[in-house]
Amino acid sequence: MDVILFLIFAAIAVVCGFNVVVQSHPIASAISLIGVMGSLAVLYLLLGAEFLAAAQVIVYAGAIMVLFVFVIMLLNAGAEIRKGRALLAQVLGIPLLFTFLGLMAYFARNMFPGAADVRFGGFQHGTAADVGRALFTQYLLPFEVVSVLILIAILGAVVLAQKEME
Repeated sequence: MDVILFLIFAAIAVVCGFNVVVQSHPIASAISLIGVMGSLAVLYLLLGAEFLAAAQVIVYAGAIMVLFVFVIMLLNAGAEIRKGRALLAQVLGIPLLFTFLGLMAYFARNMFPGAADVRFGGFQHGTAADVGRALFTQYLLPFEVVSVLILIAILGAVVLAQKEME
């Protein structure tokens, strides 16, 4: 049953991800991105990472996508104008894509030959307590560095907004 759910939601994620790139209207593309985020949350649940699944839905599929849609509507972005493609891109695009994907799969398989296979529900450290404990012990320095970078970005946004208002 887990394999069937994985295949269904992995296919949904891939189709929605492809749709993000193919859509010419930005709102339709953003809605497809919400589909990708929701599918990833279900995949996290299948792996046993409940906290990551909840954070995926709340933070990314919720807050970030609302921000994306708000910015798209604020900018009044219309549909993308399609232009002709180069003949070289039309002829070599798909074969080069499959060659690239094959090479990536080959290198990923050969770089980690002794890696254990993923088992559904095999990861038992996905609770909020486990994530918090790891975040504030083993990953405290990267966590603090990221918080300082976010603070700098917020200050930069305030400075830019002040200049624009004057």
